[in-house]
Amino acid sequence: MTLDQRQNSKLLMGIIAGLLAVVAIFLAYQWITSSQPKHELEQPVARAAAKPAAQALSPTAETAASTATVASADAPIQLVDESLLKQDVPKNAALAKEEIAKLDDIQTQLNDQEKMLKAQHHDADDLIELKEEQIKLLEAQLAQAQ
Repeated sequence: MTLDQRQNSKLLMGIIAGLLAVVAIFLAYQWITSSQPKHELEQPVARAAAKPAAQALSPTAETAASTATVASADAPIQLVDESLLKQDVPKNAALAKEEIAKLDDIQTQLNDQEKMLKAQHHDADDLIELKEEQIKLLEAQLAQAQ
């Protein structure tokens, strides 16, 4: 190797080491300046916000539990709880819009599920017909073989 090649590799290693040192110093500075009390203050806010969400989900869980008990009793499956339909619409316009949007989402999901179930039922009927034809053909082949 020539003298220039050795010096170039030393220069390159020096530059890389300098960049790594700058990055390490920057990360250390960020770690030191980030104060723990900020994170501690943010966590209680997140926990307080999570409690109303859990309370909002609890009627859904009760609805799911009630539909499960209805399904186990061999009665027609009730997709929507009657108490949900009888509840008053919130007086606050924003809450009412949220509730309406949520109910619209539920309705579209139910419509999509209904379409999927009808398609599955139709496909199952087609498969049954094809299997019946296949059985008839196999019986005919068996009769010819004997």
